[in-house]
Amino acid sequence: MQNLTIQSSVDFVEVFSTKAGAIYQSDLENCWYVDFAGKLARFDYRNILKLKKAVYHIDIEDLLLNNTKSPDVEILFICACDHCYVLSLIEIIALKELLQGTFVMLELNHIIYDRLHRIIS
Repeated sequence: MQNLTIQSSVDFVEVFSTKAGAIYQSDLENCWYVDFAGKLARFDYRNILKLKKAVYHIDIEDLLLNNTKSPDVEILFICACDHCYVLSLIEIIALKELLQGTFVMLELNHIIYDRLHRIIS
């Protein structure tokens, strides 16, 4: 993980990144920063879970196999959040990969923390 410092001297710790973007954690602000689709968006834990749920509920296979002339764009709006994403199918897949990796890293961190405290105790 790398530390990243932004203008307002907020310290971020990178949780997970791909070629499409990255997710950072700020312990001082108790929030997450999602760097994706050309913007850096701030989310609290509830909202990042809502974002994950919204992305996971998109049926990508149905959108790819659908023969109608509907646009290949999805709008993700998270209730109680100022951020909105207008994403193509490729971007949806990339965001889903980014969120999956992030939550796997968080689970791995929790498992390691648990194991270390069991050894020490």
